[in-house]
Amino acid sequence: MPIVSTPLASTLRFQVQVGTDANGQPVYRTRSYSRVKPGAADQDVFDVAQALGGLQVHPVIAVSRVNENDLSASS
Repeated sequence: MPIVSTPLASTLRFQVQVGTDANGQPVYRTRSYSRVKPGAADQDVFDVAQALGGLQVHPVIAVSRVNENDLSASS
């Protein structure tokens, strides 16, 4: 039985380095931007991430997109 995947939501996440700890190891935080259109092209989301990354006070270490899908069996 085939499975149907229906996009529900998408979130853009940045990992930023906010400083270092007492041992000199980097400390990271995650910044999340929800309500990204699930149908938006990855290139478009990346372009927006580049623009938003330039506005961050702390350096951006990683950018990711998290998609949420509904899975159902087709009949």
